This record gives sequence, structure tokens and C-alpha cells, in this order.
Amino acid sequence: MQHFDKRKIFWHSRRGMRELDLLFVPFVAEGFDALSDNEKALYEELLQEEDQDLYAWLLGSCAPDRTDYGLLISKILENRKN
Repeated sequence: MQHFDKRKIFWHSRRGMRELDLLFVPFVAEGFDALSDNEKALYEELLQEEDQDLYAWLLGSCAPDRTDYGLLISKILENRKN
């Protein structure tokens, strides 16, 4: 079982772009713990992407090349609805 530093992940989730912060910060606070270890690692990878790409993917104006990102983005968006 991997160890994830949630404080570090929370900090990296704060992007400085309001639209992204409104999705990522609540997701880490409310939904991150429910992810599998693989999904948590994938979330850390997702945070390495460019803000413009993240924004486009989250708005649905284009799809990420990686299908696993698409599944994770769906979870992030679903968390916002709840």
C-alpha cells in the first residue's frame, strides 16, 4: 500500500486558476480518500499537466489522450455535483 501525503497533494491541487481551484480543492478534501491507490497515483500524475489542458478537459471542450484521465476527471466533476 502506497503512502500519499495528502497535505502535499492538497497544496498541488491549488492551481491559482480559480476555475480549477473550485474543482480540485474540494475534490481532495472530500473525494480523494475514497480513491484506490492507483487512482490516487493517477491524480498526482494529472496534477503535473498544464493548467490550460486541465481546464479544457474539465470543461469538456476536449478529451485527454489518456482514457484513465477521463475516468478520473469524471469523478472530480461528480464530486462537484454532490
